[in-house]
Amino acid sequence: MNKSLSNIFKGDKVIWMIFFFLCMVSIIEVYSASSSLSYKGGDYWNPIIRHSLFLAFGTLLMVVILNIKCKYFKLATPILLLFSFITLLWVLVAGQTTNGANRWISIIGFQFQPSEIAKGALVLAVAQILSAMQTDRGADRKAFKYILVVCAFLVGPIMLENLSTAMLICATVVLMMFIGRVPLDQIGKLLGTVLLAVVLMVAVIMAVGRDTTPPPTAETAEQTLTEVTVEEKPSSGFFDKMFHRADTWKARILRFFSSEEFSPEEFDLDKDAQIAHANIAIATSNVVGKGPGNSTERDFLSQAFSDFIYAIIIEEMGIIGATCVALLYIFLLFRTGRIANRCENAFPAFLAMGIALLLVVQALFNMLVAVGLAPVTGQPLPLISRGGTSTIINCIYIGVILSISRSAKRKDGKMQDDVELVSTFA
Repeated sequence: MNKSLSNIFKGDKVIWMIFFFLCMVSIIEVYSASSSLSYKGGDYWNPIIRHSLFLAFGTLLMVVILNIKCKYFKLATPILLLFSFITLLWVLVAGQTTNGANRWISIIGFQFQPSEIAKGALVLAVAQILSAMQTDRGADRKAFKYILVVCAFLVGPIMLENLSTAMLICATVVLMMFIGRVPLDQIGKLLGTVLLAVVLMVAVIMAVGRDTTPPPTAETAEQTLTEVTVEEKPSSGFFDKMFHRADTWKARILRFFSSEEFSPEEFDLDKDAQIAHANIAIATSNVVGKGPGNSTERDFLSQAFSDFIYAIIIEEMGIIGATCVALLYIFLLFRTGRIANRCENAFPAFLAMGIALLLVVQALFNMLVAVGLAPVTGQPLPLISRGGTSTIINCIYIGVILSISRSAKRKDGKMQDDVELVSTFA
């Protein structure tokens, strides 16, 4: 029996424990925060059963992935890059629109976001470039150019429909280049260029976008918290197509940087419901929390089970519980760093760190949004928020880290369980 379990739970045991605790928090909090779905659907159990099935399927895929040797991840890179690029173009032309953004496509009845797959494909490509072009003094200067070319093909299409996702991917790539010892002067020039581009982009958004908020209706009251209610302009050309979400972006910028103070009586709960109810959830947690299942703001906070689930976690589990959740992601990053440090070859080390950074950067950004330290976006909390595509793919990412942990050689010469040397392929 013990041998059978060990054959299933292969890889780093700490990563397994972190994954287990994140899944437990996810099931408890999604179950608690899905009251609005239960009310609308008339079925109290359906939302959590659906979410649990996605987690179970994701875990099954994770077990499959952790048994795949690292060399096969290399072989899958060009296929994933091509698939990601085609589907990203597809979603721009004929994607399914949700809240004014084309982010979903459907293949054989399976609906998914191409950007979720593109993130992993990009990390794979960057890890290969950095590992292949390492020298005694760091990465070759040509590696920087190759990375930018790959990013242009994938990040560009994502940016048109999901600016926040594009920014998080870029942040992950920059951190990977820093870890991969890309010359600092190249990284510095890149950051300066990006800063200038951001300033220009904000200027264009402020010039083109309109901050128009119509009177609240029953329909707009149920709008997802990730979007701001704005009047969409009809698309009449390439420019309008490219900046058709400028209204939403401008509204978010204005509201985040607004210094105007309101008394509780003057605050417009219909206009800023997601921010208001998230703040109420945090303020009423009383440090120790109300206990799992005792949230009150879940009934008022639209999509409480997704983008703002961290606010519900704070309300129910208190500051202590919320801190523990944040520490789980930090432990995931540091533990992956230890695994990468044991890797005998560069590719698995860069790949593991890239995936860990991808998960942790998104998690920390989601938390910043929930507590009001970043503008509202549509980024879920990895492995905790309710979701389909993102839940499954995040489980696959953990499977890749576990696979790398199985083949990581200890520096003292001792081998971890089920050692698989990959020096021939890296």
